[in-house]
Amino acid sequence: MRLLVTRRMTDAAERALSERFEVVFLDREQGLTPDEAGQAMRDFDAVMPTLGDRFAASAFGADLRCKLIANFGAGYNHIDVAAAADAGIAVSNTPDAVTEATADIALTLILMTARRAGEGERLLRRGEWRGWQPTQLLGRHVTGATVGIIGMGRIGKAIARRCHFGFGMEVLFHNRSLVSALDFPARQVEGLDELLRGSDFVVIAVPGGAGTRHLIGARELALMGPGATLINIARGDVVDEAALVAALQRGTIAGAGLDVYEREPQVSPELCAMENVTLLPHLGTAAEEVRTAMAMRALNNLVAHAEGRPLPDRVG
Repeated sequence: MRLLVTRRMTDAAERALSERFEVVFLDREQGLTPDEAGQAMRDFDAVMPTLGDRFAASAFGADLRCKLIANFGAGYNHIDVAAAADAGIAVSNTPDAVTEATADIALTLILMTARRAGEGERLLRRGEWRGWQPTQLLGRHVTGATVGIIGMGRIGKAIARRCHFGFGMEVLFHNRSLVSALDFPARQVEGLDELLRGSDFVVIAVPGGAGTRHLIGARELALMGPGATLINIARGDVVDEAALVAALQRGTIAGAGLDVYEREPQVSPELCAMENVTLLPHLGTAAEEVRTAMAMRALNNLVAHAEGRPLPDRVG
């Protein structure tokens, strides 16, 4: 089976993939355009894409050789799953491998933003730190605060556990379906508005896609209030970035911690200029063992496909 992997992987992952399939690894920074994605599906039996590869509806033309898109990552809103299904192409993802690492980044953003860690580091690196002062860089105490989690799937639950057990935080959450049998105290609120009004930190952990695009806009940010902080580790377009910039500039909310961006990899210059915003370059799963585990999860789906077995992580 001929396989295209659209980015370089860890050494361990590339060895494992190459031992099983005839693999071409692309060494590039930019994702595939829809035209390039279409050509890849004509040239290869399977494709292992990543975030940024645009498998839009227009990519699924005629004479496609590909029968599986084994996505590297849990999120797959860059793939038109319905168009793939119409073309007879299955789609899989790598859900469990990303959970704990992504939850860790959410807590990193909460702590960095609340305690002004990025601002403090920049101050020190500029050589402007004059020593400890009782009122210097006073931030927000995280322990005992209320966190509101939007989306209580695997990652949302992992974030909630860290917040409760690690920092004694009260946990509120909003989810499209009823969540029961949690192993920690948490309260599911009926509507998003209630969560936004009642949370010191709002963490977005929903899937990307048309159903969640601009879920958080000007109205929602206004409901949070001037003492609240927004954390996004989901997909960039879940937040209306222009509305977020305006809310931060006006003091509508206290700050934001972001690992994803609406027009990634482009980041708003206004966000970059703000001291009350923590910005990370999509580090959610950026640990070698995690990225290798993601590739191995994708490999499991590729092997299942090659052997004619059901895909363990089929999403379409």
